[in-house]
Amino acid sequence: MYYCILFAKILSEIFIMRTAALITGGAKRIGKEICIFLAKKGFDIALHYNSSEQEAKKVSREVKRCGVDCKLFKYDLSNPNKISVLVSKVFKQFPQCSILVNNASVFKDSLFNNITIKEFENDFRINFTSPFFLTQQFSKYESCSMVINIIDTRVSKINTSYFAYNISKYSLYKFTKMAAKQLAPQIRVNGICPGDILPLAGLDQSYLSKRSKRLPVKKVGSVSNVIKALDYLMSNDFVTGQCLFVDGGEHLI
Repeated sequence: MYYCILFAKILSEIFIMRTAALITGGAKRIGKEICIFLAKKGFDIALHYNSSEQEAKKVSREVKRCGVDCKLFKYDLSNPNKISVLVSKVFKQFPQCSILVNNASVFKDSLFNNITIKEFENDFRINFTSPFFLTQQFSKYESCSMVINIIDTRVSKINTSYFAYNISKYSLYKFTKMAAKQLAPQIRVNGICPGDILPLAGLDQSYLSKRSKRLPVKKVGSVSNVIKALDYLMSNDFVTGQCLFVDGGEHLI
């Protein structure tokens, strides 16, 4: 009986491949939590990172403790010219990859009067151009069924701080809706627009507590709120082209 069970297990591992998810910027912050959440749901994880190698390895170990596989993919999204190579490598490791989460972004303050071409193009390449071409290349594979773009609640208002960042995220916001129409019915494309979820570098939770007083809900959000939005978008197969504002009502003010 033992050998029959063992043989059946081996056969299942040979013939049944788990589905997988590619998460860009998966080594830290929201990306890290998305990796762990999807791993707990049984997805193998293709974890993209650029410079955060040690953090990526740590997340990989945590993902593997969930009983799934995790492969690391180092790539600089500020150079989108070889994105097709990155996607090809992911599908070579995970032929049944079905979900793409465009999470990686760069968030640097830039004012209209002094932003340079280099800074402007860098923001666009990471925040919009790379997600665009990742989605394009990802959609060519039959197993692809879902794209989730992590955007920002800032797209709901006219804000002249972080000038290039805001424009690039607004482009991603509009692209989410256009891609949803273009790629239906095979692929659903949705977005999540987080508000103040994690403090910026050098700041602590008190920064979020202070900012939360201006929100309609009068409380601080958490990564779990983003994860719940992700779970909803994954589970509801009648939803596409939607961008959920997970911001405590910030988009209303």
